[in-house]
Amino acid sequence: MGQSTDRIAKTYNSVAIEYAERFCGEHEKKPQDCEILYRFSREVLGRKPVWDFGCGPGQTARYLKDLGIEISGLDLSEKLIEQATLIHEDISFLKGNILDLQFEDESIAGVVAFYAIVHFSEEQVERAFHEIFRVLQPGGTFLFTYHIGEKTIHVGEFLGKKVDIDFMFFRSDFISSCLKNSGFQRIEVIERAPYPEVEYQSRRAYVFAEKPVERKTARTTA
Repeated sequence: MGQSTDRIAKTYNSVAIEYAERFCGEHEKKPQDCEILYRFSREVLGRKPVWDFGCGPGQTARYLKDLGIEISGLDLSEKLIEQATLIHEDISFLKGNILDLQFEDESIAGVVAFYAIVHFSEEQVERAFHEIFRVLQPGGTFLFTYHIGEKTIHVGEFLGKKVDIDFMFFRSDFISSCLKNSGFQRIEVIERAPYPEVEYQSRRAYVFAEKPVERKTARTTA
C-alpha cells in the first residue's frame, strides 16, 4: 500500500528550513551529479516545459536553470515550496503529487526527479512512472535517482526533528522492468558508490529513460 502522501508532506513540512539549509548546494559536493545533470541539460536544451518533480528546496532546478534550462519545480511539501521560492526567486514552484499529476497528456518535454521515489512502495513507483510517461511529450527525457537495495529504513528523527517516515531501496532490475511496463525505452541505469562524508552511505543509481516518438500499435487480424 505504501506511505500516504499526507504523511510524506507532513514530514518535510516539519523540517523544511533545516532541509533547505542542509541540501541547498548538495550537487557541488557530488561530481557525478553534476555530470549527469549536465548531460540531461544537453538533452532537453531548447525544449520546454521541463519540470523537477520532488524538487525539495530547489537545488536541482537551480543547477539546471544555471545551465540554461527553463525549469519549474513540483513538490508535495508546501513548506519546502515556500523555501524554494524564497531561495530561487527566478524559478516557479508548485505544490503537487507525482502520483496524480495535474498536467495534460504529452505536455512536458523533460522531467528530472532526484530521489523523488524514496518514500514510495513498489506499487507507488509503478503508478508514478505511468503518470510521468503520460505527461511526457513523445521523445521526452526522464532522469531520476534512487537508493539501490532491497531494504526499508524507518526514520524516527531527521534533522533534529521527530518524524515517522520510511525510506525505500529498490533493485535496478525492478526499476528497469517498471519503466518498460510503463512504455519507456532507451533505459540506462548508471550506478555509483556513495561519496564518503557527503551523503548517506548507500549505493546510488541515476536512470535515463525516454518516451518513444512513435507508439507501437497492436496488430489486428481479419
